[in-house]
Amino acid sequence: MPHIDYYFSTLSPYVYLAGGRLEEIAAKHGCTINYKPLDIGQLFMRTGGTLPKDRHPNRMTYRAQELPRQAKKAGMHLNMKPAHWPTNAAPSGYAIIAAQRAGGGDLGKLVQAFCRSVWVDDKEIADDDVIRGCLVEAGFDAALADSGMMESAETYASNLDEAVNAGAFGTPFYVTDQGQQFWGQDRLEDLDAVLSGEL
Repeated sequence: MPHIDYYFSTLSPYVYLAGGRLEEIAAKHGCTINYKPLDIGQLFMRTGGTLPKDRHPNRMTYRAQELPRQAKKAGMHLNMKPAHWPTNAAPSGYAIIAAQRAGGGDLGKLVQAFCRSVWVDDKEIADDDVIRGCLVEAGFDAALADSGMMESAETYASNLDEAVNAGAFGTPFYVTDQGQQFWGQDRLEDLDAVLSGEL
């Protein structure tokens, strides 16, 4: 079965704005999704990127205009000044890895629950109760928040290495079986077209 490698961070507003579109596209084309949460700050630093706090004011001014535009296009609420951003995304990443390993719930919904917690609900996604709440919301056992932490930490680190080797430099980043790369939620239409053989 064809698959899509999905490199992302739960801190990314663009991952939030992707909504459930990746899952819809994957279902349409009979693809599985390999969810690969990673440390976005390390990804930036390893691929020539810059953390938001260190970016030139011109870039941040554009970001402040572009994010609300993209949110409006998607019909989604977005808080441009979330109370808990940036924060430590690793615990939420570990929970997603544990959930993918365990199965039984909706991984796309879990990713969105974490992102919505940051960008809409002003929740701290490094908090144990928030992590458990997101797991339950997506149909997983809350106990996964404490499951296989060492293994999840190792996978989280290896996801970063895989992302760099796959050509990723930001998130969301999607890679098909054929090595076709797509950066950003605004390229999901192109991903769909490639899988349809139209591009």
